[in-house]
Amino acid sequence: MSHWTAFRFLREHEQIRKTTNRLPHWQQEGASYFVTFRLADALPESLLARFRAEREAWLRFHPEPWDEGIEAEYHKRFSTTIDRWLDAGHGECRLGQPETAGVVAGAFAHFDAERYALHAYVVMPNHVHVLLTLTPETDLKQVVTSWKSFSARRINALEGRIGPFWQRDYFDRLIRDREHFCNVARYIRRNAQRCCQAVLYLAPWLDGLGV
Repeated sequence: MSHWTAFRFLREHEQIRKTTNRLPHWQQEGASYFVTFRLADALPESLLARFRAEREAWLRFHPEPWDEGIEAEYHKRFSTTIDRWLDAGHGECRLGQPETAGVVAGAFAHFDAERYALHAYVVMPNHVHVLLTLTPETDLKQVVTSWKSFSARRINALEGRIGPFWQRDYFDRLIRDREHFCNVARYIRRNAQRCCQAVLYLAPWLDGLGV
């Protein structure tokens, strides 16, 4: 899965498995994803309460199934809002230290080329973004859970702390096509350029795509 022909984007006429915890998740076998998750204290409760109320009101008027336009509106309204709040740097920003950021980067790399192809990621002081393609037999929730549980235990042990480290859920978006893939990779690069504490990884071959 190291070259472009191995990528699988959204197949609109194939089955999509939809699950919901606190957030909606769309999954398709062997697909490519843009995943974001944050530290437990990265967003003040006042912002989260406003976000949940606005999202619940919007969902009442936009029941699933969604077409491409409605899904795009959802992400513009809500995923983009979360990203903007995260970039404001709320919370302790425990990932701003090289040692803790390195633990997260190591978790991403551990199963690369085995359970998924890791294309790009950025570890920001209070959140992370990851771009990857899963192998057909791999479940996204299991991958994200393993990243979060391993890194939380290791970082809490390093710092001599206990308690929640990551948020309970995560944001994910199925990659639709090559243009979407490249835009996400550029977004990850731009995040790193705005923060001197960021840890960035871009697969070397992405330069050939103009990312």
